[in-house]
Amino acid sequence: MARILYIEDNPHNMDLVCRILRHVGGHEVLGAVNGTSGVETALRERPDLILMDINLPDISGLEATKRIKAVAEMKPTPIVAFTADTGDGARQMYLDAGCDGYVSKPASAKILLDLVSQYC
Repeated sequence: MARILYIEDNPHNMDLVCRILRHVGGHEVLGAVNGTSGVETALRERPDLILMDINLPDISGLEATKRIKAVAEMKPTPIVAFTADTGDGARQMYLDAGCDGYVSKPASAKILLDLVSQYC
């Protein structure tokens, strides 16, 4: 079982992904509804994996990623950009900004569970 932090401001997306990861995958899922609380939760809880929405209401997911990765103990924690942005070069932009992976929304239960298996 992995401890996963999902940083997402859309309640519908949060509910759906948490249900999949908890009930189908058997994982513990922590949630944060904006970048600032996501950074605070990540530093306090030390999850095994962070799923990071990019378009958040306070600071961007990329800024949150930078803040988390700036803490030495958090550098090994994988952060996966989980966003609806599928534009040209989006994947590379998120990887260049410090994310360890990229998954576009919407993602199937299989994709989410495979993602956890890949990183945890």
